[in-house]
Amino acid sequence: MRIKPLLITIIFIVGCNSQNNQWIDLFDGTSMNGWHVYNSDNTGKQWSAKDGQLVFNNKLLVTNEDLVTDKEYTNFELSLEWNISKGGNSGIFFGVQEIDEFDQAYKTGPEIQVLDNDNYPATEYHKASALYDLISVKGVKPKPHGEWNHVIIKIDHNNNIGNVTFNGEDLYSFPLSGPEWDNLVSGSKFSSDDYYLKTNHPDTVYTPMFGKFKTGKIGLQDHGHDVKFRNIKIVNKI
Repeated sequence: MRIKPLLITIIFIVGCNSQNNQWIDLFDGTSMNGWHVYNSDNTGKQWSAKDGQLVFNNKLLVTNEDLVTDKEYTNFELSLEWNISKGGNSGIFFGVQEIDEFDQAYKTGPEIQVLDNDNYPATEYHKASALYDLISVKGVKPKPHGEWNHVIIKIDHNNNIGNVTFNGEDLYSFPLSGPEWDNLVSGSKFSSDDYYLKTNHPDTVYTPMFGKFKTGKIGLQDHGHDVKFRNIKIVNKI
């Protein structure tokens, strides 16, 4: 019996929807499969899989070793736990594109901050769970260094909205593109698309492609401090 084209189409759509609404482990707990160092074809010397955790052990290398996924994502919900060392700093990127001109993931991908708030001096725009240098967090108290914090990052380009939930608390939403996003960037260290342009922000860096990509990789930051991640999983959204 021949299956009508309409039935085949329905089966295909249902199958795609099913795949797009299931949690997928980005880290299998035992290997570095699915990850590599930014702008590299290997996993570097400082990242390892140990005891179900993705571990960064600072070895004071000259080159940066931000870690990124092999695959790219557009609309998704990302869930993970992080555990920072005393005085430590790290981050979680989305929308990362590997471009030779830019030596670190933060120059293309926006970052949700990972930080030991108690022992690392930072403004409200740089504290744990902030959309780094773009949206501040006030009164948010992460668990101290050595303990696990849980973050959920939702990215929905169809509706131009991102959202951060931290340790079970819905913290804030933010635009992903358009005038509102441009306004956020204009007041940040990522505002310069001219290497020689001086702005009012003391730490302005050359990032003309920052936040420009709807589709990109998930990244974990090498900021030179020991940090651990676990239960890293993602749901693709249509």
